[in-house]
Amino acid sequence: MEDKKLKGQQLNIELNEDVAQGVYSNLAVITHSSSEFVVDFVRIMPGIPKANVKSRIILTPEHAKRLLMALQDNIKKFEAVNGPIKNVKPGSDPMMPPMNFGGPTAQA
Repeated sequence: MEDKKLKGQQLNIELNEDVAQGVYSNLAVITHSSSEFVVDFVRIMPGIPKANVKSRIILTPEHAKRLLMALQDNIKKFEAVNGPIKNVKPGSDPMMPPMNFGGPTAQA
């Protein structure tokens, strides 16, 4: 019923300057309970064994599913323009990004 009410209304969303800058993340850790999904966005850096959570988002299960569908839709649109996104190699841990970051190893 709420969705029907919102269709006729316009939602005004404000984006302040600090939030607009965004937070870079190259790892997401997702956990859930019976009533919520928790998504921790982490930034890992090469050669540093510790990584901090940069942002935590807590979602209802319904909103988590809406987010999943929105991501799927946006990925389809992205790939239609830019080509397929490279998949994680079979046999590797899909939860961990590559630790070599694609560049040469640093030397002192």
